[in-house]
Amino acid sequence: MIDAITAPLDSYLAGVDAQSFDLDRYLSRVVPDARMLEDSDGRKTLTRLDPILFGLVYMRHHLRDSDGHVSFGDAHLDWCRAARRWIRPPSVPAEQRDAYIAPRETGKSTMWFLILPMWAAAHGFVKFVAAFSASAQQAEAHLATFKLEVDQNPRLREDYPELCSPAKRPNGASVADTQRMFVAESGFAFAARGMDSSSLGMKIGSHRPDLLLLDDVEPDESSYSPELAKKRLTTLRDAILPLNVRARVVLVGTVTMPGSIVHQLVKHARGIETAEWIRDENFQAHYSAPIIRSDDGTERSMWPAKWPLAFLKKIEHTRSYAKNYRNDPMGADGDYWCADDFRYPDGQPDPVTHMVLSIDPAVTAKASSDYTGLAVVSWSAQTRRCTVHAAIPVRIPPGAKLRERVLAMLDEFPEIGLILLEVNQGHGTWDAIFHNMPVKVKTVNQGEPKQVRAARALNHYQRGRVHHARPLRDVEEQMVGFPRAPHDDLVDAVGSAVTRFLDPSKKQAPTATRHQYAR
Repeated sequence: MIDAITAPLDSYLAGVDAQSFDLDRYLSRVVPDARMLEDSDGRKTLTRLDPILFGLVYMRHHLRDSDGHVSFGDAHLDWCRAARRWIRPPSVPAEQRDAYIAPRETGKSTMWFLILPMWAAAHGFVKFVAAFSASAQQAEAHLATFKLEVDQNPRLREDYPELCSPAKRPNGASVADTQRMFVAESGFAFAARGMDSSSLGMKIGSHRPDLLLLDDVEPDESSYSPELAKKRLTTLRDAILPLNVRARVVLVGTVTMPGSIVHQLVKHARGIETAEWIRDENFQAHYSAPIIRSDDGTERSMWPAKWPLAFLKKIEHTRSYAKNYRNDPMGADGDYWCADDFRYPDGQPDPVTHMVLSIDPAVTAKASSDYTGLAVVSWSAQTRRCTVHAAIPVRIPPGAKLRERVLAMLDEFPEIGLILLEVNQGHGTWDAIFHNMPVKVKTVNQGEPKQVRAARALNHYQRGRVHHARPLRDVEEQMVGFPRAPHDDLVDAVGSAVTRFLDPSKKQAPTATRHQYAR
């Protein structure tokens, strides 16, 4: 019977997207006889392996829009397909750890903290949910919504009475029916905690959580910092994931800050960069773009019923779209730079009068250390303007490999006539690396605070004196995130070059002739 029910579902959902999904056609395939929906056993049989149908049968009120219509986006269909993996428990540690990043107002909390765990709990696929959010109040709100359904949803109470009734002690008192914990008569449990709560050792009897849900575990940018981001990541890795190494893990959220946990997951999902912790913890990241572009160049909305393509295209250029729809921290209003401060050539590039390679080096190349920033910046006597041609962060140990990387950049940009090297420390190291270079090397000591140097560079950006040859994601993210972003090596590297060209009075003098390693 189960195979007969799942086969039509599997065949219909395979590869279907929001544009091709037809609700009536779907229902005609997965409900062989409409009379089955009038009977409790029929409803339970039909929804056992189908979270979409479960949501439609028991929680349609959460799926309707203001006009009473039900629609799905690509992300919702993907999430329901993913949740069906819960039917079978993981066979090895860390097998099911996933992060889902989608535009705001996509219904992430409704799906992942209500409909999908309710479906899994009703059919016994999940026994113990532990939900975490940035604050305890936020996590408890998810539990409150869940409890409201088990308390007041008549169809749910009719079909799953043991899930909807709190477990009782021999004296008649509830085992747990509070704002932080609910234990059902069926044995299912739901716990809600803040990320900073004490959660080590969380279990009921001998049972540990088999589903860990994390929703917006990072606060908004005004309350966040690189230091707090590191603490949150430590809490995730050292306190929450060890609750049960075989638990299914789902992290959902939106980007709040460049370099944040969710931002790192977005970069992983988009194939830009994979942070070491993501690889170590075996997280798979799934990114839902608001506008989906096919291989043939055509575009469509990921949720056409809510966001028509014409609407998305109209706002695609705005910072709000970047931040709230595309999950791009470049849409944020930074303390210094914002996205509007970056200008690009609208015609022929500026003719190059002088070009430098500016280096802000890291003394070590440990995973916890900063990057070495390499920035190629030119100045045009004709336009009296700088152009940033490249800005690259590298984590290369000081030595032969760094020398090779620099030489490769000199080959790539033959107009470079000077290497500008910040050497506030490690003079002997740089002597060994940058001897006999094909261009002159000048070293500088930065005597001013970073914020002062950044403010001076920003002034030139805002006056239109600095252009980027093209969008340069790494340095632009650092600038928008400065001084909160976890790294600022490219801010320093670009700033040093811009200051040299546009602020001659602030130009740093070489530290000594022995550090000018010209051949």
